[in-house]
Amino acid sequence: MIKNASEFRSVFYFYRMTSFISEVLADLISRGREFSDLTFILPNKRAGLFLKHELSKTLSHAILAPEIISVEEFVEELSGLRTESNLLLLFEFYSVYAQLAKNKDIENFGSFSKWAPILLQDFNEIDRFLVNPKKIFNYLSEIKDIEHWSLTPQKTDLVKNYLYFWKKLFPLYTAFYNRLKSRKIGYQGLIYREAVENLQNYIQVTKRYHIFVGFNALNTAEEIIIQELLQNDMAEIYWDIDKHFVNGPTHNAGRFIKKYKNSWKYFSHQTFNWVSNNYSKDKHIEVIGIPKNIGQAKYIGSLLKSLNDKSLQLTNTAVILGDEKLLTPVLNSLPENIKSLNITMGLPLEMSPLSSFFENLLLFHKNKSGKAIYNNDLKTIVSSQLIRPLFVENKTDYIEEIIEHVQTNNLIYVSIERIKEIAPKHSRLITILFSSWKNNPEVAIENCLELILELKRYFSVNNKENLLILEYLFRFFEIFNQLKNLIIKYNFVDDIKTLHSVYKELLSSENMDFIGEPLEGLQLMGMLESRVLDFETLIISSVNEGVLPSGKTNNSFIPFDVKIENQMPTYREKDAIYSYHFFRLLQRAKNIYLIYNTEPDSFYSGEKSRFINQLEVEGVHNIKHTLVSPKVFPFTKDLNKIEKTEQMMTKIRELACDGFSPSSLTNYIRNPLEFYYRKILKVFEFDEV
Repeated sequence: MIKNASEFRSVFYFYRMTSFISEVLADLISRGREFSDLTFILPNKRAGLFLKHELSKTLSHAILAPEIISVEEFVEELSGLRTESNLLLLFEFYSVYAQLAKNKDIENFGSFSKWAPILLQDFNEIDRFLVNPKKIFNYLSEIKDIEHWSLTPQKTDLVKNYLYFWKKLFPLYTAFYNRLKSRKIGYQGLIYREAVENLQNYIQVTKRYHIFVGFNALNTAEEIIIQELLQNDMAEIYWDIDKHFVNGPTHNAGRFIKKYKNSWKYFSHQTFNWVSNNYSKDKHIEVIGIPKNIGQAKYIGSLLKSLNDKSLQLTNTAVILGDEKLLTPVLNSLPENIKSLNITMGLPLEMSPLSSFFENLLLFHKNKSGKAIYNNDLKTIVSSQLIRPLFVENKTDYIEEIIEHVQTNNLIYVSIERIKEIAPKHSRLITILFSSWKNNPEVAIENCLELILELKRYFSVNNKENLLILEYLFRFFEIFNQLKNLIIKYNFVDDIKTLHSVYKELLSSENMDFIGEPLEGLQLMGMLESRVLDFETLIISSVNEGVLPSGKTNNSFIPFDVKIENQMPTYREKDAIYSYHFFRLLQRAKNIYLIYNTEPDSFYSGEKSRFINQLEVEGVHNIKHTLVSPKVFPFTKDLNKIEKTEQMMTKIRELACDGFSPSSLTNYIRNPLEFYYRKILKVFEFDEV
């Protein structure tokens, strides 16, 4: 671990880094390209901000800014369709499913929403890679028929229904595709397929000249679009790859770009732009093993504090979170001397305190039977850190009084009327929380919205400095309004159980975005947000097997061998994508800190990533290994002594007259202090309900 700034300077490389974006702009300027006539297409919007910034630094005169868009925006424009949210697509999909399925076989929306997102993901992959849908779905149907062969000529109803599902996949796909297309909306794959269909018309009418920058793993639709534009002399493409990955031995980071270089006809007679030589330059690389995620977060904080002295500002430094769940602990561990920070990832709403509160509330009403309230449900809901302040008035905590009443009277179930008697001034709030919602999702949403407004009124007046809570409340108000609109438009959600499933599905994809200056200070981002960007100093966390790369996942109905036959991506392609992003970041970086979790737990093995092993085996760079453990402060514990007074001896003799049970003697031998509290002082643990 770095002890002081002087030690740090001894290993820090100070030579200036030239970013990939600046190299692209310099090449275009050297060839006399007029930027106002160009359309830059990048992997994401964030890269576009850095491109604009670099362009403003590069040019010495004013120009009309070029068009800078992400590839998703470009493909949407080509297709004439608009990308819709996954939740709305799920409702639209159920509409199609309900129309095609036999009435007796229709699943309710709650059951449907368990497996439909996986099927939608398969539709997305089939369309992005332009696979013939009829061929693959018929193939799947035949596979399932073979798997369930039987010696008896008659199939059971269960097998018949199972095979019927697979036979209906192609009609389901076709009907869903046509429905979305007619409404000018779509999922990503559908939009890509339509973009390819419209490509020739676009080529004939457009006057744009396209510059594709920083792409790696292209789907089949993207390959066709880019190649057609290149062949028609309407585009150029700049790859960000190092010769170490494409010219040397097989390296997973160069897998895709090497394939394009060798297989695209365009590169048989055109220059491949371009292969750099930055990876083999001197770098300071440290591999640091730290137990647990919190340990990683704390170490990142101490490392940033060492970096951020007067001579080593964090203007070209990035913290890359391999596991984005580390965002909150890392934010809490940042040193105070960091004046400027930009966070590119959103804070997941499912990790907020409001999320757990509404989760508990919906579960309570989903499982509730009868008018009385189970004591544990009552305590779980009213003890929420957000709800509890609403029950405090004139320094009286009515929640304490309610819980004490339940425990004192040993009440397993409590009526709403009794709770209102204890806190009469909060009768309305108690009604909203605990009165019957009649298993009606619209009533449930109205009550949740009313609770949010109550919380907003309280925190706006009493806790103005806590703006984060108000922001959470606003985002949850949006979520419940979105659910309300969907329920009104589609009549599929007919009970609170289904509402709970839809709520969890929506919440899992929602983030609360941070607002900041994207070009200044320390950059805190996920791996995918780092595409096209370069930093002199990198701190990458969670470089563990199972995180970077994520390993084998099979969230699909399409078997592995069928994906291989139809040239669809599998976990192997996903590993290659992670490999490219990881090693591309290292290309131009000068100082690199790779942090991994050394402790095995239920999800990750505690094993460092294969990427670290690969760095070691390659032998291109000298790597310093460090194992860090938390500081343990020794402390002495004085032995508790209780002197036996005459009064105490009298009490012991009285006990002896009645005799000692075996458990009492055992307790005395094992823990004399507990014996003293229980038998002499008569102090007992609090009785639970």
